[in-house]
Amino acid sequence: MLSNTAVPIYYGRFRDKVLSGEIPVCKTIEMQMNRIDERINNPAIYYDSDAIDGFIKFCENELTIVDGSALYLTDSFKLWLEDLFSWYYFIDRSVFVPDPDYRGGHYEVRQIKQRLINKQILIVGRGAAKTIYDEIIHAYGLVLDTQTTKQVTVAPTMAQANEVLDPLKTAITKARGPLLQFLTEGSIFNTTGNRAKRQKLCSTKKGIENLLTNSLLEIRPMSIDKLQGLRTKYVTVDEWLSGDCREDVIGALEQGASKQKDYILVATSSEGTVRNGVGDTIKMELMDILKGEYPAPHVSIWWYKLDDISEVGKPNLWIKANPNLGITVTYETYQQDVIKAEKVPAARNDILAKRFGLPMEGYAYFFTYEETLPHRKQEFWGMPCSLGADLSQGDDFCAFTFIFPLRDGVFGVKVRSYITSNTLDKLPAAPREKYNEFMDEGSLIVMEGSILNMMDVYDDLWRHIDKCKYDVRTFGYDPYNAKEFVDRWCQEYGPYGVEKVIQGVKTESVPLGELKTLAEDRSLIFDESLMQYAMGNSITIEDTNGNRKLLKKRYEAKIDNVSAMMDAFVAYKRGIMFFD
Repeated sequence: MLSNTAVPIYYGRFRDKVLSGEIPVCKTIEMQMNRIDERINNPAIYYDSDAIDGFIKFCENELTIVDGSALYLTDSFKLWLEDLFSWYYFIDRSVFVPDPDYRGGHYEVRQIKQRLINKQILIVGRGAAKTIYDEIIHAYGLVLDTQTTKQVTVAPTMAQANEVLDPLKTAITKARGPLLQFLTEGSIFNTTGNRAKRQKLCSTKKGIENLLTNSLLEIRPMSIDKLQGLRTKYVTVDEWLSGDCREDVIGALEQGASKQKDYILVATSSEGTVRNGVGDTIKMELMDILKGEYPAPHVSIWWYKLDDISEVGKPNLWIKANPNLGITVTYETYQQDVIKAEKVPAARNDILAKRFGLPMEGYAYFFTYEETLPHRKQEFWGMPCSLGADLSQGDDFCAFTFIFPLRDGVFGVKVRSYITSNTLDKLPAAPREKYNEFMDEGSLIVMEGSILNMMDVYDDLWRHIDKCKYDVRTFGYDPYNAKEFVDRWCQEYGPYGVEKVIQGVKTESVPLGELKTLAEDRSLIFDESLMQYAMGNSITIEDTNGNRKLLKKRYEAKIDNVSAMMDAFVAYKRGIMFFD
């Protein structure tokens, strides 16, 4: 029955276990619990205790998992489903009432019962059966909804999106319960005979179709061009944080689905390792909602993660990142990944993100997280140094890195980079906030216009060198887009100590290995967030002979200052006689 004071059944059980200390929760889940408590206390919002009983019976009597075994919903699934389907409110709406003879009619204002939640966001660790959760949402819309519905499931690749359809296809083949047995009775090939003997629910080339209601569940590419304008009632987006997604497909799908009454959009994912993209922008919005700074009562957010990296060593707290731990994924699996993260630094950040919901700076396949931590504030006033320049992104990002040879093989590092105001204005919210941090610390300079003028960059860099009294003795540069800058440098400082560093495994492999060794020993002394950001984004490609080079294809992930540091290091080694 409807009640504006009742505590939801499954949420009440969950809250009691949290308050008793039986289930530890992270801060974001605690914030969501506070939002639900506010709903309970809001007399305008009603809880329907019967809303999902039939849903749960349908899932457990009819559906299967991928291998054909019976599906039984976990407590976390029931909690999420209850939050999605059990909240309602009433609105006044003009309704057309036809006359008894149906030749006319009139409008009356009536109270309409409306479901509160339209969008649900689940961010939970790998192995939580998120794909099965997506499946049951679509199965509900395809089988139990008597309206003609269009449904779409989206993932970074279409093969990955097909994982959502596979369990439902298996359930159709197995036909465990009486409802699916009825819907699958007959043959799909019976197109000319008695329609009663034709299969009603079947998998076709289009996707999965319910021929009784003409409803369709299909896969679409994760691209705004392929998704905008749809009239979908049930939508799921899987792993939207995992890939390098640069488009807000969730927003595009929501705009199309909003044409339907009581639409449902469920976005599930584990945490990703691609920083400062559209995913981080969406997460900033979610955090504002959880904090109460942005009222969005129609959005349900279940964001599981560890609160601190120190909790990785506490198995009793792992359930904060995955509520289905011990049910859909074993503790042994998590323990093996923890050991792997300790022994294989290249996999560490991916494991921390995917298993424990801890977002890391970039993939960091080359530099580990500890190696990218800044040192305390340093000044290298008046000291000799080698300068490296990476000017390859002349219309966007020009990077300069100074390295200062110190005692015992230690090197100080300072950076200075330039972008245009046009580039800054086009940045999404998350990277814009990061760039503001670089600007505040003085490592990133914004110059007016759409294209960087290399002479203006040269003048500003010269003023910076003069102000800090840096004694630049060698200069290494990547030749791409550097001719104008280097010609002026040679005219004013002479050609001595100027080294061209051509990119490629032949030139990069050895200095990258040496810089890696210095980073492991914490012998690269840097104190600027821009350098930390560039090191965190650095990925290397390794060939069969173990030779490495920096991967620079990911345009959004700036690694230019690491490339400039390598140029400076090569120039220092070739001109080491200038430092004697």
